[in-house]
Amino acid sequence: MKKFNLLTLLCAILLVGAMQSCNQAPIIEGENYSFQDGMIVFDEPARVEGQQSMLGFAAEPIPVVRVGFIGLGMRGPGAVNRFTHLEGVEIKGLCDLEQSNVDKCQEILAQANLPKAEGYVGPEAYKQLCERDDIDLIYIATDWVHHVPIAVYAMEHGKHVAVEVPAATSVEECWQLVDTSERTRRHCMMLENCVYDFFELTSLNMAQQGLFGEILHAEGAYIHNLSDYWNDYYGNWRLDFNQKHRGDVYATHGFGPVCQALNIHRGNRLNYLVCMDTKSVNGLEWAQKKMGSTEFANGDHTNTLIKTELGQTIELQHNVYTPRPYNRLYQLTGTKGFANKYPITGYTFMPGQLPDEVLPEGATINPHGFVSDEVKEAVMAAYKHPIHQEIEEKAKTVGGHGGMDFVMDYRLIYCLHNGLPLDQDVYDAAEWSCIGELSATSAKHNSIPVAVPDFTRGDWNKLQGVKFHTK
Repeated sequence: MKKFNLLTLLCAILLVGAMQSCNQAPIIEGENYSFQDGMIVFDEPARVEGQQSMLGFAAEPIPVVRVGFIGLGMRGPGAVNRFTHLEGVEIKGLCDLEQSNVDKCQEILAQANLPKAEGYVGPEAYKQLCERDDIDLIYIATDWVHHVPIAVYAMEHGKHVAVEVPAATSVEECWQLVDTSERTRRHCMMLENCVYDFFELTSLNMAQQGLFGEILHAEGAYIHNLSDYWNDYYGNWRLDFNQKHRGDVYATHGFGPVCQALNIHRGNRLNYLVCMDTKSVNGLEWAQKKMGSTEFANGDHTNTLIKTELGQTIELQHNVYTPRPYNRLYQLTGTKGFANKYPITGYTFMPGQLPDEVLPEGATINPHGFVSDEVKEAVMAAYKHPIHQEIEEKAKTVGGHGGMDFVMDYRLIYCLHNGLPLDQDVYDAAEWSCIGELSATSAKHNSIPVAVPDFTRGDWNKLQGVKFHTK
């Protein structure tokens, strides 16, 4: 009996020691998360007294939206050009680190027969632009690490903010955006253009009308070989960021559209994720060539799996290093149908799922393969989103990734003009951006589950369904 008790005690000590080693050793004291019940949980600060939720927030209508642009290198000039095609807009300021970029955008205004904007040049010049009292909206297209400092400064000076993707690079930065937006009562919209792409928005409309049944699984990705572009990023900022950061650092293009299809923080929420990545080979080779680095944090391929409150799963992939065709995946797997964008665009449905008036005469539905091109075209025409019915022709003429960028800008200005809630709110910006640090943390700790913070602070079920508001 004594031998049994001694053996039991020894086993218990070894088990406790092993659990402590597994559960506690990886957690570095002072980091903003802890290990709870087999899961990593990031700190979630309570809402400060006086702050209010931004769910469904609508500002007072702005008949003429006065805009200042910050960051005029790669994406900024395209945004300035698109805004010259929008009515009820005045471009008041242009800001960049380089005078040549400001000059280039001044020429865009001149070619559109628009007045010259005030130019601002230098690392702190954005503050002068944000401090002006004749600007309603700050449009940020800088490198990632400056998104949050500029966005926070702009909101604190009374400006609505539209910020490029990802809006933030850490969980802490996500909370900064949320808290500043709630405190200042100013919009903070992430400029996620892919939610306005034609297949995605049509498929969202189909999902909302029940064509896929109940959606069980969704997939998104950013697979884009950047070997031809690394030299184009000012000061090598993007490769430098990837060299220092593990995880899915650029999730939003694939993630945003599927979050909308799953009604995230509009009756559903992201619960937890796990992440696994490969070693770095091509990324490290680029860093050695351009930076002399001997280490590279970002894996050449990163996989993240996410579980939602309603029991669905989401798969995300990130790969900007290896030779592969461009791919954002975009898949919706439902109980009655399936949508797929890359590498083959198509739909699959159960027989009888499509209304008879939509199907071409004589068409048949096979649940084991994609519908014919004729059926696909008929379905996409029948379920074209009302936004595209309104603006598609002009969007494709103006351009911007095939027109989706113009649709995005049009909707932003439309909602500000009419005092409507924006299509994407600050909680979308936080949820879609936080995947970077959360996935890195999971991968760092041998793919331990990581809880996704509830940036709405318990309000994720107060709205029901994604809505694109109209007057």
